[in-house]
Amino acid sequence: MKMKHWLLSLMLVLVFVFALAACSGDDDTTSSTDNEDDSTTEETDTSSDNGGEEAEGSDEVVKLVYARGQDSTEGTAKIVEAFNEEHPNIQVEFREMPSDSGQQHDQYVTMLNAESSEIDVMDLDVIWPAEFAQAGYVLPLDRFLQKDGINTDDYNQGALSAATFNGKQWAMPKFIDTGLLFYRTDIISEDQVPQTWDELIASAKENKGAEGTEFGYLMQAKQYEGLVTNAIEYIASYGGAILNEDGEVVVNSPETVKGISKMVEVATSDFVPGNITTFTEVESHTAFIEGQSPFIRNWPYQWNLANDENESNIVGNIGVAPLPAGDAGSAAALGGWMTAINKYSEHPQEAWEFVKFMTGPEGQKISAIHGGLAPTLPALFEDEEILEANPFFKQEGFQEGLEAAVSRPVAPNYPEVSEIIQINISKAIAGEMTPEEAAAKMEEELQKVMQ
Repeated sequence: MKMKHWLLSLMLVLVFVFALAACSGDDDTTSSTDNEDDSTTEETDTSSDNGGEEAEGSDEVVKLVYARGQDSTEGTAKIVEAFNEEHPNIQVEFREMPSDSGQQHDQYVTMLNAESSEIDVMDLDVIWPAEFAQAGYVLPLDRFLQKDGINTDDYNQGALSAATFNGKQWAMPKFIDTGLLFYRTDIISEDQVPQTWDELIASAKENKGAEGTEFGYLMQAKQYEGLVTNAIEYIASYGGAILNEDGEVVVNSPETVKGISKMVEVATSDFVPGNITTFTEVESHTAFIEGQSPFIRNWPYQWNLANDENESNIVGNIGVAPLPAGDAGSAAALGGWMTAINKYSEHPQEAWEFVKFMTGPEGQKISAIHGGLAPTLPALFEDEEILEANPFFKQEGFQEGLEAAVSRPVAPNYPEVSEIIQINISKAIAGEMTPEEAAAKMEEELQKVMQ
Protein backbone atom coordinates (compact mmCIF):
# COMPACT_ATOMS: atom_id res chain seq x y z
CA MET A 1 0.00 0.00 0.00
CA LYS A 2 2.86 2.23 0.92
CA MET A 3 4.56 1.24 -2.28
CA LYS A 4 1.53 2.33 -4.31
CA HIS A 5 1.43 5.69 -2.54
CA TRP A 6 5.14 6.16 -3.16
CA LEU A 7 4.76 5.41 -6.88
CA LEU A 8 1.79 7.73 -7.16
CA SER A 9 3.72 10.53 -5.45
CA LEU A 10 6.69 9.97 -7.77
CA MET A 11 4.44 10.15 -10.83
CA LEU A 12 2.88 13.41 -9.63
CA VAL A 13 6.33 14.92 -9.06
CA LEU A 14 7.44 13.90 -12.57
CA VAL A 15 4.27 15.36 -14.09
CA PHE A 16 4.91 18.62 -12.23
CA VAL A 17 8.53 18.76 -13.40
CA PHE A 18 7.51 18.17 -17.03
CA ALA A 19 4.84 20.83 -16.71
CA LEU A 20 7.41 23.35 -15.47
CA ALA A 21 9.72 22.45 -18.33
CA ALA A 22 6.91 22.94 -20.82
CA CYS A 23 6.07 26.34 -19.35
CA SER A 24 9.72 27.30 -19.43
CA GLY A 25 9.85 26.27 -23.08
CA ASP A 26 6.79 28.38 -23.87
CA ASP A 27 8.46 31.40 -22.26
CA ASP A 28 11.62 30.94 -24.32
CA THR A 29 9.60 30.65 -27.50
CA THR A 30 7.60 33.72 -26.67
CA SER A 31 10.76 35.65 -25.80
CA SER A 32 12.37 34.61 -29.05
CA THR A 33 9.30 35.69 -31.02
CA ASP A 34 9.20 39.01 -29.22
CA ASN A 35 12.89 39.62 -29.97
CA GLU A 36 12.36 38.85 -33.63
CA ASP A 37 9.46 41.29 -33.75
CA ASP A 38 11.57 43.95 -32.06
CA SER A 39 14.40 43.32 -34.50
CA THR A 40 12.06 43.59 -37.48
CA THR A 41 10.60 46.82 -36.16
CA GLU A 42 14.04 48.23 -35.56
CA GLU A 43 15.24 47.28 -39.05
CA THR A 44 12.10 48.77 -40.56
CA ASP A 45 12.67 52.05 -38.74
CA THR A 46 16.30 52.14 -39.85
CA SER A 47 15.26 51.35 -43.39
CA SER A 48 12.76 54.18 -43.30
CA ASP A 49 15.40 56.61 -42.04
CA ASN A 50 18.31 55.55 -44.21
CA GLY A 51 16.72 53.91 -47.17
CA GLY A 52 12.98 53.66 -46.96
CA GLU A 53 12.99 50.82 -49.51
CA GLU A 54 10.19 49.32 -47.43
CA ALA A 55 7.59 51.37 -49.31
CA GLU A 56 8.92 50.30 -52.70
CA GLY A 57 8.75 46.63 -51.80
CA SER A 58 5.29 46.58 -50.27
CA ASP A 59 1.77 47.73 -50.98
CA GLU A 60 2.19 50.76 -48.72
CA VAL A 61 1.90 54.08 -50.54
CA VAL A 62 4.00 56.93 -49.15
CA LYS A 63 2.49 60.35 -49.74
CA LEU A 64 4.81 63.33 -50.17
CA VAL A 65 4.00 67.03 -50.29
CA TYR A 66 6.08 69.17 -52.63
CA ALA A 67 5.97 72.95 -52.20
CA ARG A 68 7.01 75.64 -54.65
CA GLY A 69 5.79 79.01 -55.86
CA GLN A 70 3.07 79.53 -58.41
CA ASP A 71 3.81 77.97 -61.80
CA SER A 72 1.94 79.53 -64.71
CA THR A 73 3.24 76.78 -67.05
CA GLU A 74 2.32 73.10 -66.98
CA GLY A 75 5.89 72.08 -66.08
CA THR A 76 5.27 71.26 -62.41
CA ALA A 77 2.11 69.26 -63.09
CA LYS A 78 3.93 67.26 -65.79
CA ILE A 79 6.84 66.44 -63.45
CA VAL A 80 4.56 65.28 -60.64
CA GLU A 81 2.48 63.23 -63.07
CA ALA A 82 5.55 61.53 -64.57
CA PHE A 83 7.08 60.75 -61.16
CA ASN A 84 3.85 59.36 -59.71
CA GLU A 85 3.44 57.12 -62.73
CA GLU A 86 6.98 55.74 -62.39
CA HIS A 87 6.73 55.36 -58.59
CA PRO A 88 3.35 53.82 -57.71
CA ASN A 89 4.43 53.42 -54.08
CA ILE A 90 5.38 57.10 -53.73
CA GLN A 91 2.73 59.65 -54.64
CA VAL A 92 3.53 63.37 -54.70
CA GLU A 93 1.02 66.13 -54.03
CA PHE A 94 1.87 69.67 -55.17
CA ARG A 95 1.25 72.52 -52.74
CA GLU A 96 1.36 75.98 -54.31
CA MET A 97 3.16 78.67 -52.33
CA PRO A 98 2.92 82.46 -52.91
CA SER A 99 4.46 83.73 -56.15
CA ASP A 100 6.22 86.47 -54.16
CA SER A 101 9.52 84.87 -53.10
CA GLY A 102 9.69 86.97 -49.91
CA GLN A 103 6.30 85.73 -48.76
CA GLN A 104 7.24 82.20 -49.75
CA HIS A 105 10.45 82.44 -47.70
CA ASP A 106 8.60 83.69 -44.63
CA GLN A 107 5.99 80.93 -44.81
CA TYR A 108 8.72 78.31 -45.00
CA VAL A 109 10.54 79.81 -42.02
CA THR A 110 7.36 79.91 -39.91
CA MET A 111 6.59 76.30 -40.78
CA LEU A 112 10.11 75.00 -40.22
CA ASN A 113 10.64 76.90 -36.99
CA ALA A 114 7.71 74.87 -35.68
CA GLU A 115 9.50 71.68 -36.87
CA SER A 116 6.54 70.90 -39.11
CA SER A 117 6.62 67.82 -41.33
CA GLU A 118 3.64 68.93 -43.42
CA ILE A 119 5.84 69.37 -46.49
CA ASP A 120 8.61 67.00 -47.56
CA VAL A 121 10.27 68.66 -50.55
CA MET A 122 10.53 72.37 -51.28
CA ASP A 123 12.02 74.67 -53.87
CA LEU A 124 14.45 77.30 -52.60
CA ASP A 125 15.64 80.48 -54.24
CA VAL A 126 19.40 80.25 -54.89
CA ILE A 127 20.00 82.78 -52.10
CA TRP A 128 18.37 80.66 -49.36
CA PRO A 129 20.30 77.36 -49.00
CA ALA A 130 23.01 78.65 -46.65
CA GLU A 131 20.41 80.28 -44.40
CA PHE A 132 18.24 77.15 -44.31
CA ALA A 133 21.27 74.93 -43.71
CA GLN A 134 22.53 77.08 -40.84
CA ALA A 135 19.06 77.07 -39.27
CA GLY A 136 18.80 73.28 -39.52
CA TYR A 137 15.76 73.34 -41.79
CA VAL A 138 17.04 71.04 -44.55
CA LEU A 139 18.87 67.73 -44.84
CA PRO A 140 22.39 67.51 -46.27
CA LEU A 141 22.23 65.48 -49.46
CA ASP A 142 25.78 64.13 -49.61
CA ARG A 143 24.93 60.61 -48.39
CA PHE A 144 22.11 60.32 -50.93
CA LEU A 145 24.36 61.55 -53.74
CA GLN A 146 27.12 59.14 -52.77
CA LYS A 147 24.80 56.17 -52.35
CA ASP A 148 23.19 56.66 -55.77
CA GLY A 149 26.43 57.56 -57.53
CA ILE A 150 25.27 61.00 -58.68
CA ASN A 151 28.14 62.79 -60.41
CA THR A 152 27.89 66.44 -59.37
CA ASP A 153 30.45 67.33 -62.05
CA ASP A 154 27.60 66.89 -64.55
CA TYR A 155 25.90 70.03 -63.19
CA ASN A 156 26.59 73.70 -63.87
CA GLN A 157 29.12 74.40 -61.15
CA GLY A 158 27.94 77.95 -60.50
CA ALA A 159 24.43 76.65 -59.83
CA LEU A 160 25.70 73.78 -57.70
CA SER A 161 27.88 76.05 -55.57
CA ALA A 162 24.89 78.18 -54.57
CA ALA A 163 23.75 75.32 -52.32
CA THR A 164 27.19 74.36 -51.01
CA PHE A 165 27.76 75.50 -47.44
CA ASN A 166 30.27 74.33 -44.83
CA GLY A 167 31.51 71.70 -47.25
CA LYS A 168 28.12 70.03 -47.74
CA GLN A 169 25.46 70.01 -50.45
CA TRP A 170 22.11 71.15 -49.07
CA ALA A 171 19.99 71.33 -52.21
CA MET A 172 20.15 70.34 -55.87
CA PRO A 173 19.92 72.92 -58.68
CA LYS A 174 16.63 72.59 -60.54
CA PHE A 175 16.95 75.30 -63.16
CA ILE A 176 19.29 78.18 -63.80
CA ASP A 177 18.63 81.82 -64.45
CA THR A 178 21.31 84.29 -65.33
CA GLY A 179 21.43 87.92 -66.31
CA LEU A 180 21.54 88.42 -70.09
CA LEU A 181 21.56 91.26 -72.57
CA PHE A 182 18.58 91.18 -74.96
CA TYR A 183 18.56 93.47 -77.97
CA ARG A 184 16.38 94.45 -80.90
CA THR A 185 17.74 92.81 -84.05
CA ASP A 186 15.85 95.31 -86.22
CA ILE A 187 17.94 98.09 -84.60
CA ILE A 188 21.20 96.40 -83.57
CA SER A 189 22.96 94.01 -85.96
CA GLU A 190 24.90 91.08 -84.52
CA ASP A 191 28.26 92.74 -85.17
CA GLN A 192 27.06 95.88 -83.35
CA VAL A 193 26.20 94.15 -80.06
CA PRO A 194 28.14 95.95 -77.28
CA GLN A 195 31.00 93.94 -75.81
CA THR A 196 31.81 96.30 -72.92
CA TRP A 197 29.84 98.59 -70.63
CA ASP A 198 31.37 101.62 -72.31
CA GLU A 199 30.25 100.32 -75.71
CA LEU A 200 26.75 99.77 -74.31
CA ILE A 201 26.61 103.34 -73.04
CA ALA A 202 27.65 104.66 -76.44
CA SER A 203 25.17 102.43 -78.32
CA ALA A 204 22.29 103.18 -75.94
CA LYS A 205 22.83 106.92 -76.45
CA GLU A 206 23.09 106.55 -80.22
CA ASN A 207 20.03 104.30 -80.64
CA LYS A 208 17.67 105.95 -78.21
CA GLY A 209 14.70 106.92 -80.39
CA ALA A 210 15.42 104.41 -83.18
CA GLU A 211 12.32 102.62 -84.48
CA GLY A 212 10.14 104.66 -82.16
CA THR A 213 11.99 103.72 -78.98
CA GLU A 214 11.79 106.07 -76.01
CA PHE A 215 14.83 104.83 -74.11
CA GLY A 216 18.24 103.33 -74.87
CA TYR A 217 18.56 100.76 -72.06
CA LEU A 218 16.38 99.07 -69.44
CA MET A 219 17.44 97.48 -66.15
CA GLN A 220 16.15 96.83 -62.62
CA ALA A 221 17.09 99.59 -60.19
CA LYS A 222 14.35 99.56 -57.55
CA GLN A 223 15.53 98.94 -53.97
CA TYR A 224 14.82 95.19 -53.89
CA GLU A 225 16.65 91.94 -54.63
CA GLY A 226 16.81 92.72 -58.35
CA LEU A 227 19.02 95.71 -57.56
CA VAL A 228 21.48 93.36 -55.87
CA THR A 229 21.70 91.14 -58.96
CA ASN A 230 22.39 94.14 -61.19
CA ALA A 231 25.02 95.45 -58.74
CA ILE A 232 26.76 92.06 -58.51
CA GLU A 233 27.09 92.02 -62.31
CA TYR A 234 28.78 95.42 -62.49
CA ILE A 235 31.00 94.74 -59.48
CA ALA A 236 32.12 91.27 -60.62
CA SER A 237 32.75 92.43 -64.18
CA TYR A 238 35.39 94.80 -62.79
CA GLY A 239 36.94 92.15 -60.54
CA GLY A 240 35.25 93.13 -57.28
CA ALA A 241 33.24 91.06 -54.80
CA ILE A 242 31.10 91.46 -51.68
CA LEU A 243 32.33 88.38 -49.77
CA ASN A 244 35.09 85.98 -50.72
CA GLU A 245 34.82 82.17 -50.73
CA ASP A 246 35.61 82.06 -47.01
CA GLY A 247 32.77 84.44 -46.18
CA GLU A 248 35.12 87.34 -45.45
CA VAL A 249 34.03 90.89 -46.29
CA VAL A 250 36.06 92.19 -49.24
CA VAL A 251 33.68 94.80 -50.65
CA ASN A 252 35.81 97.91 -50.04
CA SER A 253 38.21 97.55 -52.96
CA PRO A 254 39.11 99.68 -56.01
CA GLU A 255 37.52 97.03 -58.25
CA THR A 256 34.20 97.18 -56.39
CA VAL A 257 34.23 100.97 -56.43
CA LYS A 258 34.80 100.94 -60.19
CA GLY A 259 31.86 98.56 -60.69
CA ILE A 260 29.54 100.70 -58.56
CA SER A 261 30.68 103.81 -60.42
CA LYS A 262 29.80 102.27 -63.78
CA MET A 263 26.39 101.19 -62.51
CA VAL A 264 25.66 104.68 -61.20
CA GLU A 265 26.75 106.14 -64.56
CA VAL A 266 24.24 103.94 -66.40
CA ALA A 267 21.37 104.31 -63.90
CA THR A 268 21.65 108.11 -63.86
CA SER A 269 22.05 108.54 -67.62
CA ASP A 270 19.51 110.19 -69.89
CA PHE A 271 18.96 106.98 -71.90
CA VAL A 272 17.19 105.07 -69.09
CA PRO A 273 13.71 105.95 -67.82
CA GLY A 274 13.69 108.87 -65.42
CA ASN A 275 11.96 106.67 -62.85
CA ILE A 276 14.35 103.73 -63.30
CA THR A 277 14.58 103.38 -59.49
CA THR A 278 10.98 102.08 -59.55
CA PHE A 279 11.73 99.40 -62.15
CA THR A 280 11.62 95.69 -61.31
CA GLU A 281 11.54 92.90 -63.91
CA VAL A 282 7.88 93.59 -64.61
CA GLU A 283 8.28 97.28 -65.46
CA SER A 284 11.42 96.69 -67.51
CA HIS A 285 10.15 93.71 -69.52
CA THR A 286 6.84 95.47 -70.18
CA ALA A 287 8.62 98.50 -71.61
CA PHE A 288 10.83 96.26 -73.74
CA ILE A 289 8.04 94.20 -75.32
CA GLU A 290 6.14 97.41 -75.99
CA GLY A 291 9.08 98.46 -78.17
CA GLN A 292 10.43 101.23 -75.94
CA SER A 293 14.14 100.27 -75.91
CA PRO A 294 16.77 98.57 -78.09
CA PHE A 295 18.42 96.93 -75.03
CA ILE A 296 17.38 95.31 -71.76
CA ARG A 297 19.15 93.43 -69.01
CA ASN A 298 16.87 90.59 -67.88
CA TRP A 299 16.54 86.86 -67.18
CA PRO A 300 16.06 84.14 -69.84
CA TYR A 301 12.25 84.24 -69.64
CA GLN A 302 12.47 87.54 -71.54
CA TRP A 303 13.01 85.66 -74.81
CA ASN A 304 9.72 83.77 -74.77
CA LEU A 305 7.82 86.80 -73.52
CA ALA A 306 9.22 89.02 -76.27
CA ASN A 307 8.22 86.43 -78.87
CA ASP A 308 4.70 85.93 -77.53
CA GLU A 309 2.38 87.21 -80.28
CA ASN A 310 -0.34 87.89 -77.72
CA GLU A 311 1.88 90.08 -75.56
CA SER A 312 4.72 91.56 -77.58
CA ASN A 313 5.10 94.23 -80.26
CA ILE A 314 8.61 93.06 -81.22
CA VAL A 315 8.08 89.37 -82.06
CA GLY A 316 10.87 87.90 -84.17
CA ASN A 317 13.24 90.81 -83.59
CA ILE A 318 15.08 89.56 -80.48
CA GLY A 319 18.73 88.72 -80.03
CA VAL A 320 20.56 87.58 -76.89
CA ALA A 321 24.13 88.11 -75.74
CA PRO A 322 26.24 87.99 -72.58
CA LEU A 323 26.15 91.12 -70.48
CA PRO A 324 28.82 93.68 -71.36
CA ALA A 325 32.28 93.22 -69.89
CA GLY A 326 34.24 95.36 -67.49
CA ASP A 327 37.97 95.14 -66.86
CA ALA A 328 37.62 91.54 -65.62
CA GLY A 329 35.23 90.32 -68.32
CA SER A 330 31.51 89.62 -68.42
CA ALA A 331 29.67 88.62 -65.23
CA ALA A 332 26.05 87.60 -64.81
CA ALA A 333 24.20 87.20 -61.53
CA LEU A 334 23.19 83.63 -60.93
CA GLY A 335 19.49 83.11 -60.45
CA GLY A 336 17.24 80.09 -60.48
CA TRP A 337 15.84 77.67 -57.93
CA MET A 338 17.08 74.69 -55.96
CA THR A 339 15.21 71.74 -54.43
CA ALA A 340 15.76 70.59 -50.84
CA ILE A 341 14.36 68.10 -48.34
CA ASN A 342 12.67 69.25 -45.14
CA LYS A 343 14.75 68.03 -42.19
CA TYR A 344 11.52 67.10 -40.41
CA SER A 345 10.10 65.02 -43.25
CA GLU A 346 8.92 61.62 -42.09
CA HIS A 347 9.96 60.12 -45.44
CA PRO A 348 13.47 61.39 -46.27
CA GLN A 349 14.43 58.56 -48.63
CA GLU A 350 11.21 58.81 -50.64
CA ALA A 351 11.66 62.59 -50.68
CA TRP A 352 15.15 62.08 -52.10
CA GLU A 353 13.74 59.86 -54.86
CA PHE A 354 11.56 62.77 -55.95
CA VAL A 355 14.40 65.32 -55.68
CA LYS A 356 16.66 63.01 -57.69
CA PHE A 357 14.00 62.62 -60.39
CA MET A 358 13.07 66.29 -60.60
CA THR A 359 16.65 67.60 -60.70
CA GLY A 360 17.94 64.76 -62.84
CA PRO A 361 17.89 64.51 -66.64
CA GLU A 362 14.27 63.36 -66.95
CA GLY A 363 12.79 65.98 -64.63
CA GLN A 364 14.86 68.84 -66.03
CA LYS A 365 13.90 67.86 -69.57
CA ILE A 366 10.22 68.10 -68.61
CA SER A 367 10.88 71.51 -66.98
CA ALA A 368 12.65 72.75 -70.10
CA ILE A 369 10.04 71.55 -72.60
CA HIS A 370 6.88 72.37 -70.65
CA GLY A 371 8.15 75.18 -68.41
CA GLY A 372 10.76 76.92 -70.57
CA LEU A 373 13.33 76.61 -67.77
CA ALA A 374 17.05 76.43 -68.53
CA PRO A 375 18.58 73.15 -67.30
CA THR A 376 21.43 72.99 -64.80
CA LEU A 377 22.73 69.90 -66.62
CA PRO A 378 24.69 71.37 -69.57
CA ALA A 379 24.35 68.13 -71.58
CA LEU A 380 20.62 68.80 -71.94
CA PHE A 381 21.34 71.81 -74.13
CA GLU A 382 22.14 69.27 -76.85
CA ASP A 383 18.76 67.53 -76.54
CA GLU A 384 16.81 68.06 -79.77
CA GLU A 385 13.38 68.09 -78.11
CA ILE A 386 14.51 70.74 -75.62
CA LEU A 387 16.03 72.86 -78.37
CA GLU A 388 12.90 72.55 -80.48
CA ALA A 389 10.83 73.89 -77.57
CA ASN A 390 13.41 76.57 -76.69
CA PRO A 391 15.26 77.57 -79.87
CA PHE A 392 17.22 80.36 -78.19
CA PHE A 393 18.96 77.79 -75.93
CA LYS A 394 21.20 77.00 -78.89
CA GLN A 395 22.23 80.61 -79.41
CA GLU A 396 25.88 81.20 -78.67
CA GLY A 397 25.09 84.34 -76.70
CA PHE A 398 22.85 82.41 -74.33
CA GLN A 399 25.45 79.71 -73.70
CA GLU A 400 28.17 82.29 -73.09
CA GLY A 401 25.85 84.14 -70.74
CA LEU A 402 25.35 81.02 -68.62
CA GLU A 403 29.09 80.46 -68.43
CA ALA A 404 29.53 83.97 -67.02
CA ALA A 405 27.20 83.29 -64.06
CA VAL A 406 28.45 84.23 -60.59
CA SER A 407 26.58 83.56 -57.38
CA ARG A 408 25.46 86.22 -54.98
CA PRO A 409 27.15 86.25 -51.54
CA VAL A 410 26.72 82.85 -49.89
CA ALA A 411 25.81 83.65 -46.28
CA PRO A 412 23.44 82.12 -43.71
CA ASN A 413 22.12 85.62 -42.98
CA TYR A 414 21.75 86.56 -46.62
CA PRO A 415 18.64 88.76 -46.09
CA GLU A 416 20.74 91.08 -43.89
CA VAL A 417 23.55 91.09 -46.44
CA SER A 418 21.12 91.85 -49.26
CA GLU A 419 19.50 94.71 -47.37
CA ILE A 420 22.86 96.38 -46.73
CA ILE A 421 23.75 96.14 -50.44
CA GLN A 422 20.34 97.44 -51.53
CA ILE A 423 20.37 100.47 -49.24
CA ASN A 424 23.89 101.61 -50.07
CA ILE A 425 23.66 101.04 -53.82
CA SER A 426 20.35 102.92 -53.83
CA LYS A 427 21.97 105.84 -52.02
CA ALA A 428 24.82 105.88 -54.53
CA ILE A 429 22.38 105.99 -57.45
CA ALA A 430 20.40 108.74 -55.73
CA GLY A 431 23.59 110.77 -55.28
CA GLU A 432 23.37 110.65 -51.50
CA MET A 433 26.85 109.11 -51.29
CA THR A 434 29.75 108.49 -53.64
CA PRO A 435 30.65 104.98 -54.86
CA GLU A 436 33.70 105.13 -52.56
CA GLU A 437 31.48 105.99 -49.60
CA ALA A 438 29.00 103.25 -50.54
CA ALA A 439 31.75 100.60 -50.61
CA ALA A 440 33.17 101.78 -47.29
CA LYS A 441 29.75 101.86 -45.64
CA MET A 442 28.92 98.38 -46.92
CA GLU A 443 32.18 97.09 -45.48
CA GLU A 444 31.46 98.64 -42.09
CA GLU A 445 27.91 97.29 -41.91
CA LEU A 446 28.73 93.85 -43.33
CA GLN A 447 31.56 93.37 -40.84
CA LYS A 448 29.02 93.74 -38.04
CA VAL A 449 26.47 91.25 -39.37
CA MET A 450 29.07 88.68 -40.52
CA GLN A 451 30.70 88.36 -37.09
